[in-house]
Amino acid sequence: MKAVESQSTVNILVVDDDAETRDLLREVLGEEGYNVVVSSSGEEALEVGKQECFDIIISDLKLGPSLTGLDVLKAYKSIQPESEVILITAFGSMETAIEALKGGAFDYLSKPFKIEELLVQVGRALENRALVRENRNLRQQLESQVQLTSLVGRAPVMLEVYKKIAMVSESRSTVLIYGESGTGKELVARAIHYNGPRAEQRFFAINCGALPESLLETELFGHVRGSFTGAVGNKRGIFEEADGGTVFLDEVAEMSPALQVKLLRTLEEQEVRRVGSNRAVPVDVRILAASNRNLAERVEQGKFRQDLYFRLRVIEIELPPLRERTEDIPLLAEHFLKRFERERGRAFTISPQAFSVLLTYDWPGNVRELENALEAAVALNRSGTITLEDLPPKVRADFQKGRRLEDFYSDLPSLDELRGKYVAHVLRVVGDNKLKAAAILGINRKTLYRVLDRMKLHK
Repeated sequence: MKAVESQSTVNILVVDDDAETRDLLREVLGEEGYNVVVSSSGEEALEVGKQECFDIIISDLKLGPSLTGLDVLKAYKSIQPESEVILITAFGSMETAIEALKGGAFDYLSKPFKIEELLVQVGRALENRALVRENRNLRQQLESQVQLTSLVGRAPVMLEVYKKIAMVSESRSTVLIYGESGTGKELVARAIHYNGPRAEQRFFAINCGALPESLLETELFGHVRGSFTGAVGNKRGIFEEADGGTVFLDEVAEMSPALQVKLLRTLEEQEVRRVGSNRAVPVDVRILAASNRNLAERVEQGKFRQDLYFRLRVIEIELPPLRERTEDIPLLAEHFLKRFERERGRAFTISPQAFSVLLTYDWPGNVRELENALEAAVALNRSGTITLEDLPPKVRADFQKGRRLEDFYSDLPSLDELRGKYVAHVLRVVGDNKLKAAAILGINRKTLYRVLDRMKLHK
């Protein structure tokens, strides 16, 4: 695993009411070079947080009589939102796992856990924290000029999209944006325009698949009076109107061969000819194009000009489908619900059951479908808590057929299996010395023998 930042600069808070666990984690993490602070209760952890900042908080879920690990999670996400929280519990359930992850926990581990497993999660949490910081910096650069209202996400694949937007905005090169319907292709195009030198000029977006060929031609290139029935005057097309600015051609794969020729000429010569005119009009436009089809395949099939394809794909940006960045679903859901709250003047939450459906549904319509599903749920809801029944029938269909969140993780070992593997691992490390193993496990030798008998590990 690559080093994200110097370990000597990493502060980790361990919160557990069990002294042996605290001491073990302090020793193990300290040996890895991390600065470790320990707290024996949720209250103490919150007091420490007022004095010191932590990169990672590792907390037991069950903490004494009052505050729980979920309370620690909620508090640190408020006072130190960039910190990553790893929760550990011996009493795991789907509901608490969903609540923890929904609350912003980085991971949720069950006791007993392997030390190696915990260290791996700590490393991943640090990598994620670095990505979030980089994500935030890039977004701040972009949002200094335009609000990217629906480009939400901190998945690594989205970070790459933000990077490309930042890099290509200053150029005038054509950009080809790929992505399934509903992934936000026009939002990316707008971000490129409004963060570049043409931001003060006009931005035009047109869907090439939504208009018949003749109408699309006059919309793009304009026409002169008398060029066809109904052309009672001269009309400037979008390319002329956008002079100095940007034209976004959505679903460019649907453009007819004849229009492809005219578009190629515009790209090569930076001029247009209105329908019915032989006079060339010079234009200075940056062209951004998008498609949910594979244009390379369309070229092979003879349905798209190869020379135009190469002209359009000087730079490529590919938007991932939502099913490939499911970790962003909670962020997107929160983003849309906050918008609906502002519009309707009341707050909304999502029940654990409904939330599990959002996480496991495939979202063929991507972010747009998620937004529409939540908007419909909010419109139908009266209680303030969105339930399974509030979601559209198509979204909840798989759940009602028997699919549950745990079905997607059926290959995960049970708690007893993990416990057995951990005990066996400790025994291997100490050369089958039962006394040493019992000391490491924090139990007496008689208890160890009972555990071995029960798990059929006794030799």
